[in-house]
Amino acid sequence: MPALLALPLLLAGCAHPAAPPATSTPATLNAGAVVGVADPRLQQLLSDEWEDAMARSPLSATSLGDHRYDDRLDAHSPAAGEAARAQRDRFLARAKAIPAGSLGPADATTLELFIETLAASKGADVCHSDEWGLSARSNATTVLGSLGDLQPVQTEADAANYLARVRGMPTYVDEDIANLALGVKSGRTPNATSVALVIGQVDALLAQPVAEWPAAVPLASPRPAVAAAAEQRFHDGLLAALETEITPALVRYRAFLSDTLLPAARGPDRDGAWALPDGDACYAAEVLVHTTLPFKPAELHQVGLDELERIHAEMLALGQSLFGISDLPTLVEKLRTDPSLRFGSADEILQKANANLAAAKARIPAFFGHLPAADCQVRAIPDYEAPYTYIGYYQQLVPGEQPGYYYVNTYQPETRTTFEASVLAFHESIPGHHLQIAIGRELPEMPAFRKNLEISSFEEGWALYTERLADEMGLYATDLDRLGMLSFDSWRASRLVVDTGIHAMRWNRAQAEAFMLANTALAPNNIHNEVDRYITWPGQALAYKTGQMAIRALRVESETKLGTRFSLPAFHDAVLGGGSVTLPVLQRRVRAWQDEVAATPR
Repeated sequence: MPALLALPLLLAGCAHPAAPPATSTPATLNAGAVVGVADPRLQQLLSDEWEDAMARSPLSATSLGDHRYDDRLDAHSPAAGEAARAQRDRFLARAKAIPAGSLGPADATTLELFIETLAASKGADVCHSDEWGLSARSNATTVLGSLGDLQPVQTEADAANYLARVRGMPTYVDEDIANLALGVKSGRTPNATSVALVIGQVDALLAQPVAEWPAAVPLASPRPAVAAAAEQRFHDGLLAALETEITPALVRYRAFLSDTLLPAARGPDRDGAWALPDGDACYAAEVLVHTTLPFKPAELHQVGLDELERIHAEMLALGQSLFGISDLPTLVEKLRTDPSLRFGSADEILQKANANLAAAKARIPAFFGHLPAADCQVRAIPDYEAPYTYIGYYQQLVPGEQPGYYYVNTYQPETRTTFEASVLAFHESIPGHHLQIAIGRELPEMPAFRKNLEISSFEEGWALYTERLADEMGLYATDLDRLGMLSFDSWRASRLVVDTGIHAMRWNRAQAEAFMLANTALAPNNIHNEVDRYITWPGQALAYKTGQMAIRALRVESETKLGTRFSLPAFHDAVLGGGSVTLPVLQRRVRAWQDEVAATPR
């Protein structure tokens, strides 16, 4: 997800719009926000922006271990969005007023990343995403459902905060309706399929007793430190809030979605960003946000086609040796339909995920010099989300509070492929997302802005790079697992084709799904969810291949330049040692490391 105000906005919420905190003085600098920063002007800017961002996005603050705002949701109203953009622009102006030439190298890089992140966010204002950014992964039910996992409830004060936050949901719903209503007036609406999916999610939630809602999960956790009377008040208060406050709000939400938004939603031939006002400018802005480079859609489309041709040749070589199959349609049909290549139960999926994670943990010391302290664990994707979401994803660690989690989808296990289980685990956990993000969060001399910055092309590019690295690490037990690795690579290459096809070349959903059916081994249900994701999140799917190819190119360049001096663990440390960065900054970092190694006497 693109960074806004330099924060990883994991969720979109609202309620209790936070007033911007007063500008800091040097005596009140946030120490974590200025770690490793020497210049006083940059220190002040980073401290002010971080404090403002924490107050404006309490959900992000909680996810980062800052619990000052645990009793509220993010400001989400049209007015709050306008205020946040104005404040961002003020921070951007302050940043541009600092002469980069007056800074040391580390501060200069931090300033560059700060400016580029906020400038990219400003450029994406043309999209007006709040007015149409509704999807099965981002709506009132997903925000409500996420709260139980996001927020620890261990003390009486925690319980009071959690209850207050949940009771903010009616305001969230009303403000979300206000944003979407603006979109109806301006001609910016979600696509009809996504609206229908969200209506289905609301219906499914309302059909359950509130005690079974994901938001009620904290009630099942023991709290020995909380007195029985206080625990009962929390129990009764939470269920009452869900029944008498949140339920009517969701009914109101559903009525708006069904009666007002769905009739105005974009039809099946207008799924792409091109159909929005200023759609071409919006897509160009999102391409820059997610790749950090000004690629043209046609250029990326062709890269995807070229990559598919290369990967398909590798797949057919393995298909011939494994199955005696030498043509792509027959191979993908077998991979997609052979019941022997499917899981038999949810438990089997979880066991495989845990085994893959354990094997990766054992192998990483030989391939990385710097290892993270934070653990990674496996969880199943919650039932309320599983039918509508990805095959797996990573939930970031909360420093000092909880490990990172690799969430795997166990819904309809008979549709989940065994041969793709290993590559998925390595991408989402170790050596993929968890390793990279945990190392970044644990960097000792790095300001909070950079520790928590999310650059899609770097993070997704790294995770895709590690899918093939896992083969070098000896983590794929069979050629069938390696075929899964190639299947995933073809999936990411197809994203370049499909994302640009939808948003720049006016493909409809049916064309996109047909292309992925022909060129990947993904199951039809996964393809449907994937295409819905690309439609509702323009440009994000481009990050994977662009980042992977950039990292791979830097590795080949380093191997060629350094020869026998090249060290793979040292290369990986050079890539990961600056946290999440843009691709131009990554290139400079790695080349500086090359020069340092080359200049070191033998």
